[in-house]
Amino acid sequence: MNLGVYTLKTIAYAIVNNPYSLVLIILAVTLYFKNRGVTAMQKAVVGQSLQSTLELTLSQLVIGIFGGALASVMISYMGIMFNEKSGIELLFLVSLLLILVKPRFVCFSYSGAVIGIISLVSHDVYRIIYGKALISSFNINIVALMSLVGILHIVEGLMVMLDGYRGAIPVFTNNNGRISGGFAVKRYWPMPIIIMLFMAAKSSGPSFNINLPDWWPLINTGYSAKALAYGTLAMMPMYAIIGYSSVTFTMSKSRKALSSGLCILSYGIVLTLIAQLAPLGLVFKFIVVILAPVLHELMLNIQSRIEFRREPRYVNDDEGIIVLDVVPDSVADKVGIRTGDKLLRINGREIINELDIIEGVKETIDTVMLTVRKANGDKKDLEYSAFSPQQRLGVIFVPKTISQQSKVVGYEENNFKEMLDKLKDDKKDDDK
Repeated sequence: MNLGVYTLKTIAYAIVNNPYSLVLIILAVTLYFKNRGVTAMQKAVVGQSLQSTLELTLSQLVIGIFGGALASVMISYMGIMFNEKSGIELLFLVSLLLILVKPRFVCFSYSGAVIGIISLVSHDVYRIIYGKALISSFNINIVALMSLVGILHIVEGLMVMLDGYRGAIPVFTNNNGRISGGFAVKRYWPMPIIIMLFMAAKSSGPSFNINLPDWWPLINTGYSAKALAYGTLAMMPMYAIIGYSSVTFTMSKSRKALSSGLCILSYGIVLTLIAQLAPLGLVFKFIVVILAPVLHELMLNIQSRIEFRREPRYVNDDEGIIVLDVVPDSVADKVGIRTGDKLLRINGREIINELDIIEGVKETIDTVMLTVRKANGDKKDLEYSAFSPQQRLGVIFVPKTISQQSKVVGYEENNFKEMLDKLKDDKKDDDK
């Protein structure tokens, strides 16, 4: 059987067969309830949800499954393989434990570094000092480990670019006395991935029926197609949770997802290449393991610098009022209003602040007429017929004036949870 076909069949098994299908169902239900919170926050800020809870959940599941299939095929063809007693499953356990320390430590670059260092110290270093390994059954191949982490980040980068903008919550902050609009997003994708295991055979002779390409494997993990003639190549399905969170006041939510995705993808490529230095010796193994979290922190720092060195995009000036976002399939969406545009007039009324929009909508009898300055500077007149005052325009604008009760959220070090807590408090105040 072809290696790629075998990998995809194992992925399918992990999706539809127990107990793996049960794990996927539990993850789907968990994501659904998380997305209910996101849509509730959107409604608290906007007045309506930008996407349905079901839509947000299904996109995570679909993107996660395709991402898992892509990662698994890359793992298989690159020849990333672990000994059956290596303890690679600890990678996923440690990542869950690290989330208790700090949520962003759920990333595999940190858990990979932890188990990599433990393996090197308990096996390689201890053997040098005492002549034997401290834990003989725990010996992870560093090339395979860090190549795996690198590939997971490559796929994560692609998923962020494709789906990282969905579920964004409009947020506002004070920018030198003026209100600046932005987006906060937090997404998770459940990925069924396949880990290849080398299992020693009790007797010599071929014991597997997978057709391996002549050039396989692409990386040096100590195993080759010839070595597998005396062992069994097994594929172990597992579920990984890939998470992404970000806040931006300088880009559109789709551009931010593209920028972050490219940074994550680049990190994954660099880490995969650096992992190939591990066979050069023990010192290089430690260097590779330590560089995984260090380079990840550097990547996050680069993203922060990109954000803070750019001028806020959604800040009002003396002309009109700026559009932060547009509700899908709304009146504004249908007439062609987009994020970054400015509303100048509504039904002939000059827009000075947000109250002018509200009054203009109330006064509309049949047709709403809008004068808009597009993000590229062009001025356009737009109209929508069969409009009633009961309809929403579907525009999320950056307010020019605020009161003590306004939902203005402070931004400190991309703290997504604090922003959501602030929005929840504001919603409770509105309900009283």
